[in-house]
Amino acid sequence: MVSAIEDYAVIGDLHSAALVGRDGSIDWLCLPRFDSPACFAALLHDDTAGRWLLAPAGGGPATRRRYRDDTLVLESEWHTAEGGVRVVDCMPLRGEAADVVRVVEGLSGRVTMRMDLRLRPDYGRIVPWVHRAGGGLRAVAGPDAFWLHTPVEVYGENLTTRAEFTVEAGQRVPFVLTYKPSHLVSRPRPVEAAAAVEATERFWRDWTARCGHRGRWGDAVRRSLITLKALTYRPTGGIVAAATTSLPEQLGGPRNWDYRYCWLRDATFTLQALIGTGYLEEATQWRDWLLRAVAGNPADLQIMYGVDGTWRLPEYELDWLSGYENSSPVRIGNAATRQFQLDVWGEVLECLYVGREAGMSASDTAWNMQRHLLDFLEGNWQEPDLSLWEVRGEPRHFVHSKVMAWAGVDRAVRSVRAHGCRGPVDRWERLRDRIHEEVCKQGFDAERNTFTQFYGSKGVDAALLLLPRVGFLPWHDPRIRGTVDTVRRELGEDGFLRRYRPEADGGVDGLPGAEGTFLVCTFWLVDALHGTGRRPEALELFERLLDLRNDVGLLAEEYDPATGRHLGNTPQAFSMVGLVNSALWLSGSADITSKGRP
Repeated sequence: MVSAIEDYAVIGDLHSAALVGRDGSIDWLCLPRFDSPACFAALLHDDTAGRWLLAPAGGGPATRRRYRDDTLVLESEWHTAEGGVRVVDCMPLRGEAADVVRVVEGLSGRVTMRMDLRLRPDYGRIVPWVHRAGGGLRAVAGPDAFWLHTPVEVYGENLTTRAEFTVEAGQRVPFVLTYKPSHLVSRPRPVEAAAAVEATERFWRDWTARCGHRGRWGDAVRRSLITLKALTYRPTGGIVAAATTSLPEQLGGPRNWDYRYCWLRDATFTLQALIGTGYLEEATQWRDWLLRAVAGNPADLQIMYGVDGTWRLPEYELDWLSGYENSSPVRIGNAATRQFQLDVWGEVLECLYVGREAGMSASDTAWNMQRHLLDFLEGNWQEPDLSLWEVRGEPRHFVHSKVMAWAGVDRAVRSVRAHGCRGPVDRWERLRDRIHEEVCKQGFDAERNTFTQFYGSKGVDAALLLLPRVGFLPWHDPRIRGTVDTVRRELGEDGFLRRYRPEADGGVDGLPGAEGTFLVCTFWLVDALHGTGRRPEALELFERLLDLRNDVGLLAEEYDPATGRHLGNTPQAFSMVGLVNSALWLSGSADITSKGRP
């Protein structure tokens, strides 16, 4: 039985990440990196698609779980009629090979334990060849090879490696699963489990100690930053949107997407969160990933890239997987890479400007690239697009997209006026004013006193809450107050926000089914309430959002108020970044608003 989305914890080694259920089962792991095929894919089917269970033989969820303080070392405890036991899980930082370390610790009594290891590379499709080698087990399937090292006697049954053993108080029983490409014939040296746990714990403690935020909600902020770091691909600095693919936005529905890539849409928010908490090194690495990824013809800019900057992310379906709780199809890759989304040109220019304001140095080559992006914006800002939400319907003149085009040009003007960059600033100022005038005329419904989702739309969009954040209009402008109120009223569900109404304007996104409330959008509402002078309401909503975190502090993409379930891919970087930025602003640690027009 696959766990609820909110019942998963995450462990990772800054190359990939695993999801660990409350039942002690690792149901998702892709190796060697986030976007590689999964060797454990039970999350999207059942245990026949691969998992690694380590728990009391009697089964059941852990009585208690926690991360060791500010680390990514997970502890799960069971208190049974036989006694108490703890399983410690972590993925040490990548060395010679990738390792998953699991240590069973006896707390009291004498507990019978069960281990089931079912490796199924290529998203559950392949059964590997397993044999004994070098004092452990070796499993090989095509390009992948795995080694299991443990002092426990294991045996094969029904194409699964199994073990039953007992653990007494004070005993520790280690298990180490190591991955290496199969063509590298040398057997990797297994890590020593206790030392690996200690080193992993030390790394995360040292990293978290660098956090510059000392204000209110410090624990929540640090846990969100640890999660954001866990979603970072260390070799390049790229940050994936989530560790998973195809977790549904509606249980049983078809809105299932692959989020194991890096979105330009998230860039500025992520940079603000990292800079605002003192992680300038990570912010610079993320900025540098961005510069490498978007290099090339500005007309070819994509909304997302692979962790190494890969452009082609072809979308296809895995028909042998039934999907999470029968939510199909299971998709790999993302066809939205080829969509035209006008906002991304502005997102890149805004992100680089935020870095410049923070004192992050950049080369003349980087500014020349930005000028080429501006040239593209100048010639294409009037084109319809598919919005930051990647709708798969008809292109339209989305208001947020136009505003981000405005923001991109505005940041160019500021770069010349305040930072000494060179460019045709008078022309850019005229272009900026022209875009602003058009949006205020065609994207605002004076009768309803609100900006609209797109020109002529009767619907609204949670992204409209970002208009004052990028400085398009000040928070005190009555049009902003009216927009905040309309978005809250028309998109609210039990206080939380949907992105938009899919059925609005005849079906704006061209997709069947529904979706839950979007957590990052609700964090934007927190910011909007605070910005428009309603701090008590902002604080109340922020505390409600904190209560949605699972027992180890994680958030998925969405939430269903009717069922209390998390929905969408998890853990979701955008949600965790939203938490950090809202906490920074509410606690007075940072102002997330770009200073725009008076």
